[in-house]
Amino acid sequence: MRDYFLIAQLSDIHCGSPHFDGELMESATKEVISLSPDLVLVGGDLTAEGYANEFRAAQEYLAPIIDAGLPTVIIPGNHDAKNVGYLHFLDTFGPGDVEGKGDRVVSLSTGLPAGSPGTVTVVALDSTKPDLAEGEIGRERYSWIRQQFDTEADLKMLALHHHLIPVPGTGRERNTVWDSGDVLALLSEMGVHLVLCGHKHVPFVWLLNNMLVVNSGTVSTYRLRGYVRPSYNVLEIDDRSIRVTFRYPGSGERLAAELDRDELLLHTSGELAGMFTKSTWHA
Repeated sequence: MRDYFLIAQLSDIHCGSPHFDGELMESATKEVISLSPDLVLVGGDLTAEGYANEFRAAQEYLAPIIDAGLPTVIIPGNHDAKNVGYLHFLDTFGPGDVEGKGDRVVSLSTGLPAGSPGTVTVVALDSTKPDLAEGEIGRERYSWIRQQFDTEADLKMLALHHHLIPVPGTGRERNTVWDSGDVLALLSEMGVHLVLCGHKHVPFVWLLNNMLVVNSGTVSTYRLRGYVRPSYNVLEIDDRSIRVTFRYPGSGERLAAELDRDELLLHTSGELAGMFTKSTWHA
């Protein structure tokens, strides 16, 4: 039995895009099932244009994970909100916990031994605005978010599609959450330990105000910047550390970062600069 909490973080599938590669998605799905994580987080942009047939394709690719009985949380991204696609998202993956939005709240009792998170609260937010690349949480939802995190959970985690912190290697940055400053202050106030984001197809890891922020790349497309490779993240969490590994579907993995939770020190590898390093692609 594992003595740590295991998360598989996938994002930016983009079914329907000319850059989509079904073999990459199938490889990632098989790998995730073999890992048997405690939580699978699918962080949005399941589609290219928000059309119903694209959502059906995404559902088919994700079905093996769900059929395997793995706890899975799926939220929309900005591409899923195109062309009134947010309606198809709710039709395909079910209503959220806030009317009209794809918000999800999950509380888990892990049954893990002492030294690992026994209770986990996941608040997964729909940060999309119809037909806009930019994201927003909105102050009208802050009280609701505060209520969800008003708990003694061993691990408090927020997930959203858009990133709260600008991502290196993505040029002129316009696509952070519009109210990211207020949201970061709220999360710090509520003692959130971990934030999972996607959106810009560049994986990265930060430590901010004792909170680890982990961005995932695109798992199944070649819509890439610099020398970044298609990837997803695997996180191993206990009371001593959080380890973040970048996994490349069908072609291996690399440890990206490890947080010492006692000393609040983040140790990173050169892989975090992968978009600038050609050797990373050929490794």
